[in-house]
Amino acid sequence: MASEASPVIFKEFCPLYYLLNAIPTKIQKGFRSIVVYLTALDTNGDYIAVGSSIGMLYLYCRQLNQMKKYNFEGKCESITFVKLLSCFDDLVAVGTASGRVAVFQLVSSLPGRNKQLRRFDVAGIHKSSITALAWSPNGMKLFSGDDKGKIVYSALDVDQGICSSSLVLEEPSSIVQLDYNQKVLLVSTLQRTLLFYTEEKSVNQVGTQPRK
Repeated sequence: MASEASPVIFKEFCPLYYLLNAIPTKIQKGFRSIVVYLTALDTNGDYIAVGSSIGMLYLYCRQLNQMKKYNFEGKCESITFVKLLSCFDDLVAVGTASGRVAVFQLVSSLPGRNKQLRRFDVAGIHKSSITALAWSPNGMKLFSGDDKGKIVYSALDVDQGICSSSLVLEEPSSIVQLDYNQKVLLVSTLQRTLLFYTEEKSVNQVGTQPRK
């Protein structure tokens, strides 16, 4: 006897006007009017993170229906990648067009959670546009890749307020994707895909032929 088919759920997709209306389309800088472009996006159950061309990160809290703004100090440059993580603390990593990477530890209203916004900066190893970011599930490790093929590992200790970074891999082409799990980093570049074993610091290429 054939099993019953599972019910079909219809969903309606529409623009998130409540989110878009909270982000300015232009800003005034001196006598100039600068158009704001949305350049990066990530979501999870609690937040929607949107990066912009003016270096501003817009973070929408779904539970409170509130929009908050975070930015880098100094030069206003385009955000190229954002990556959210919900573990014991809520974290968001941000990468820019010049290779700057920062981590924001968000404020939480829950008891025992972080009560003060903190920012950690990855040391200036990247010199070009950030193209990929990947968290470990516990938020203690962050991997960042750029369009020159560099991959940087950053160890975070949020309790001590410490972020130490080092270059772990360098590929001849741009990094397009990173994913990390169980001490293995999946790396995709414009030319190949590989598995980087972080403990042994060894590389295992997926497939044999380079991408065309």
